[in-house]
Amino acid sequence: MALFVVLSGVFLTALLLITGFILRLFVVLRNGPEHKPGQKGSVSVLVVAGSGGHTTEIVRLMGSLSHSYNPRHYVIADTDKMSEEKIRTFEAEREKSDSTSQFSLQRIPRSREVRQSWSSSVLSSLNALLSSVPLVFRLRPDVVLCNGPGTCVPLCAAGLLLGILGLKRVLIVYVESICRVETLSLSGKMLYYISDYFFVQWAQLKDKYPSAIYMGRLV
Repeated sequence: MALFVVLSGVFLTALLLITGFILRLFVVLRNGPEHKPGQKGSVSVLVVAGSGGHTTEIVRLMGSLSHSYNPRHYVIADTDKMSEEKIRTFEAEREKSDSTSQFSLQRIPRSREVRQSWSSSVLSSLNALLSSVPLVFRLRPDVVLCNGPGTCVPLCAAGLLLGILGLKRVLIVYVESICRVETLSLSGKMLYYISDYFFVQWAQLKDKYPSAIYMGRLV
């Protein structure tokens, strides 16, 4: 009898916690677009860069943003050897026109390598999430900006968790790669439902995903 009471208490507590978590998640996602971080001055942005084309596109996108997006925290995978040079080159040019410009480079484990099996990618994704949570909690950005690399999923999840816990509301802005014409990337499919602003660059994707924002080519 005593064991039954204990188990019932544990079950009820777990049920209340899960219910509270789901309700809080609903509130955070529903009120996201109403949150305007730029109203109080500069906007701290966490920029997720991926190897190859992803970094090229995200750097072009950053070049179109105002100097109000400062500081900028770039996050790349620990096995990414090319993105750092592109970012540093871009930031060196930006500094010439803005002496107050600030940026940092952060690294986390890659969620999934090219051709990595799905079974092993579960463990690597969890490892990336464990690194993402303390990083995002330390930086506390106003916005997470990403465009598709697998690394962005755990970082967006960590940003969402900040809001669920009531520590800080973080806007998640996702810009699907220009290469995605007919279908979303895997990252896009995962983040479509939790992003505050989800941009696509082809009209046919807007037709398939009505909550997406289509403004033509962005990069």
